[in-house]
Amino acid sequence: MTRRPFRRCGNAPDALTPDDQAAVDAFRAMLAALRDPQPWTPESARDIAVRIGPFVERAHPRPGDDSGPTTITVALVHPDTPQATAYLHGRQLGYSSRGWLRCHITSVLGIWQPAYAMLTHAAANLPLPDDVGLVPAE
Repeated sequence: MTRRPFRRCGNAPDALTPDDQAAVDAFRAMLAALRDPQPWTPESARDIAVRIGPFVERAHPRPGDDSGPTTITVALVHPDTPQATAYLHGRQLGYSSRGWLRCHITSVLGIWQPAYAMLTHAAANLPLPDDVGLVPAE
């Protein structure tokens, strides 16, 4: 009796469809972004990734904010901003109605990267909770 070698799933040349490969690539990019986040400094004018409970959200720092060494003033924005459909969907999920919020520097993961989008409330099609853990800024 001849034994055939064991083949693992994924070893065949055509094991993944292009859609499956795109999903795998997006997941790997998300893991890499979490493992090696781009550093952020308070003087940077770029959007940042902020931890809100088990999710990661996109936040826009307030220009010229000098709230101190431990907090920053931010506005939560939909991860797909500036698309018009993202703006409308973001309003439905509670992103636009928050205004300026105080965020502890320890909650900032780094500069926002598109790979973080799959970790947001919007990706889960969930509204932001009433208490996001950030207090309103004056």
